[in-house]
Order: sequence, then C-alpha cells, then structure tokens
Amino acid sequence: MMQNPQPIEAYMLPGKRVHLVGIGGVSMCPLAEVLRGMGLSVSGSDIRESDAVQRLRSLGVHVDIGHSAENLGNCDFVIRTAAVHDNNPEISGAVTRGIPVYERAQALGAIMRRYPNALCISGTHGKTTTTSMCTHIFMAAETDPTVMIGGTLPLLHSAYRVGKGDTIILESCEYCNSFLSFFPTVAVILNVESDHLDFFKDLADIERSFRRFAQLVPENGHIIANADNDGAMAALKDLGRPVFTFGLERTAHCTAQALEETADGLRFDVTVYGKPYAHVTLPLHGRHNVLNALAAASSAYILGLPGSAVERGLAGFTGAGRRFERKGVFNGADVYDDYAHHPDELHALLTMAKALPYRRVVLAFQPHTYSRTAKLFDRFVEELKLADVTVLAEIYAARETNTSGISSNDLCRQIPGSVYCSTLEQVTERLRAIAQPGDLILTVGAGDIYRAGEALLRG
Repeated sequence: MMQNPQPIEAYMLPGKRVHLVGIGGVSMCPLAEVLRGMGLSVSGSDIRESDAVQRLRSLGVHVDIGHSAENLGNCDFVIRTAAVHDNNPEISGAVTRGIPVYERAQALGAIMRRYPNALCISGTHGKTTTTSMCTHIFMAAETDPTVMIGGTLPLLHSAYRVGKGDTIILESCEYCNSFLSFFPTVAVILNVESDHLDFFKDLADIERSFRRFAQLVPENGHIIANADNDGAMAALKDLGRPVFTFGLERTAHCTAQALEETADGLRFDVTVYGKPYAHVTLPLHGRHNVLNALAAASSAYILGLPGSAVERGLAGFTGAGRRFERKGVFNGADVYDDYAHHPDELHALLTMAKALPYRRVVLAFQPHTYSRTAKLFDRFVEELKLADVTVLAEIYAARETNTSGISSNDLCRQIPGSVYCSTLEQVTERLRAIAQPGDLILTVGAGDIYRAGEALLRG
C-alpha cells in the first residue's frame, strides 16, 4: 500500500471528488452521506445491490455494482472499508495511478476532530442501540449533535445527521482496530468479548485493542465503562487514570434503582454517585437494554446534560432499525427482526423474548461469516437451543470465502428439532408453514435474513 503524502483532511474539502469502495456497508453509507453534505462529489461501488445502495442513488450518488478500476473515474482520493483488501481492483488501480487511498476510520477520525466533544460508543455488542439512545437524549437536550450510527434510527429517518452543535456521537467499531484512528474525548466501552477472530488473535488481543482505544482519550476527556463486564474491566485494569463506571451487579458510579419490567417496557431510577439523576421509562425489554441506557445516561451526565433530557430522550426510544424491530403480523404471529450475530447478543435477545407473553419463540437465524461461526460454534449451538423452534439459513459470507467448509447445516445437526434451509426463499416458506397465532417470529442476523421476514409479510 502506498504511503499517502498528505493527511486525509487535505482532501476532505468542498468540491473534491471521493470514491468509496464498499459504499453499501452499514458505516460506509452514512459516511458517504456526510461527505456529500460537506460538499464533496461522492461516488462508490459495492458487490451487490442493497437498500443502502438504492438510498444513495436516490440522493444522486453514483454507485457501481462490482469492482473495477474503471469505477474510480477522475476521483481525487479513495476511502475503503476494512473488508476491502489490497488486491481489490479499485485499490490496486488507485495505487497504480497515484490516487491516495485512506481507511474509512481515518475519514471518521478527521470528521470528529472538528468537534469539541467526540462521544465514541464502543463494545463488542450494543453499540448501535446505545449510540441511538445517546442521540435521542442529546436531541431532547437540543444540543443539535452530529451523529453517525451503524443502523437506521427512526428519529432521524437515517443513519446519520449533520448538526451545528459542538458534539459528535459516533458508533465506534473495533474490527481491524478501526477505532484506533479516532479522536474520542469521551470513550464508552460497553463490553469486551471474543469476536472478529478472523482479525484478532484471542480475547487478550481484543482487550489490548480496547485499552489502546481508551488511551486515545486526552487527559481532560472521559472514559466510561461497564463495571459488570469482565472483559471491559480487564482491558482498563491499572490504566492510571479515572474511569467512570456504570452497572447493575457490581459497585459503579452510575446504576439503576427500583428496576421494574412491565408489559410496556422498563422503569427505573438512574443514580449517579448515589444521588438521583433521572427516572427512566424505556419502551424496551431486557437487562441488556438497562445497561445500554445506563451507558447513555452516563454519557449525558459526563457531558453536563440534565437528567430531564435523559428522561425525555429514552421515553421516546423504541429501538434502532434491525434491533428488535417490529415488522408486522402473519397468521396471528408477530414478526420482528434483529441484527444479533454474536452468541452474547443471541442470549440477550432470546432471553428477553422468552420472557414476553408469547406461546412460542420461532427463530430464523442466519450466521454471519464462516470464521465467527466456526470459532464460536459451541456457543452458537448453546444459545440457539433457547428458541422453541429454530430455522437456520445458510451462513452469510460477508467479506469471507468458505475455506473451512462449514455450513449452517452443521449447527442444525446439533440442535434438536431445528431445520436447515439453503436459501432465504426456503426460510420464508418454512416460516409460512409453521407460523401460528400467539407466536413470536424472529428473523435474526447481520446479513440479509430480514428479507425472509419481509417476504413472509408480503404473503
């Protein structure tokens, strides 16, 4: 890879032409929109058509399907997603022509340096929900934040917004150490677990990455972490600077009191240093969402927002897109969709779902990447058994090729009563055949499994 002679900030100017490789990705799509909003001319490419690609085209962004050096056109610089490698024809073509190539994380880092407050939400899971909760709170406080989320937020009708305030709220991903290119003034660590083992060596390697992320925070900044999570605490052990903690089980600076779960959601009091801060009514379920809300409330407290903003913001938060998102009703069964793709996320989702007043939980799950499925195989089997009925779609490849020969059918053999479907069409037909009144049907995974549920609802 070529060494770029100038920092990316030199190119992120109105009138410059930028090409995004992998533009349809959950973080690249909002980046494209933000760059367009900054006055740059934006183009891009992706390997397949998607809703994100269609949205960008509707905004006037030219998107090619498939990768070719010709797609670069007369661009001034290139931004690539972490999933795009050096042998990609557009990357190699840019290098040959001397066009600077930057990582997505470098672009995000350059954007956040413009803001006095850069609130970066990290963690193995829960990032999108917590970033969305923070957005609701900061919008309720009328701080006019800039926001970049890895999923659509109904409040914004988008995955991003460009505000004029002094705060940027950014979902911050650890994959390929992307967040180490960021400039957080407030770093939130929700949890640190084994994941992305196609890049990280092991859990200790992941913990080192999160520690380095925390160390990016300047001395006058803040680190916020989940006291209940062993990985987060291990990553920050003996850091040599204060860490503001939140949690439910262990002693923490911010916690929940008088926690009550009702049919309509959660109610609890947020206390900080033992003093009342906010009374939260949250129209969501599950312990994991209490922790997400505490992380968001901690962020608001650290940045000086009143508890009333937390109350108003969370009262109106019904979830981010693809986070236990209600899609409709089929044959008397409620159909929901969720992005969960890690065993911990599955556990939180299914435990919450089983506590709801449904006759059965019917799970249609699409594993995400061969490496994650292989390395966390036993844990996936354990969590998938929690559903009353499990339908397994084939593994979503994403950025990988199947070098290990693994299949969702291997999971199916270990889960009594489960069914394997090689195509999404088969998943839809199976759901159509088994759906009964009183069921909760979940389409779950980080790929395109949501299409099976949408096809079911179309009849």
